[in-house]
Amino acid sequence: MFISFDYDHDSVLKEFLVGQSKLPDTPFELADWSIKEPIAGDWEKKAEGRVGAVGVVAVICGENTHTAKGVTAEIKMAQKLGIPYFLLKGYKEKNCTFPVGVTSSDKMYNWTWDNLKLLVGGSR
Repeated sequence: MFISFDYDHDSVLKEFLVGQSKLPDTPFELADWSIKEPIAGDWEKKAEGRVGAVGVVAVICGENTHTAKGVTAEIKMAQKLGIPYFLLKGYKEKNCTFPVGVTSSDKMYNWTWDNLKLLVGGSR
């Protein structure tokens, strides 16, 4: 699974998901392939290779996801490559925004352990 998230505002959410991936009943494998460099140069080429190497992309949505250029680019990559993706509401008590580039049929799902397991398994 590839995790797409707003690096500037929601890095803690990625860490939460990495932590959940270590639970004994985890139905997915996760490698932290975060690109820790500015969105410039060959960033998109590296990211596309990583998106293309997974079975699903989890997009963690926060309050500023609609402004996150990296998330928008990663969604476009997943769409281009035919990699399924799903949107997780990163914060229960906050107004989480849809990223730019999603389709009108995309839904944002509450982030619970049961939901995550279903979404990774293709229930969307």
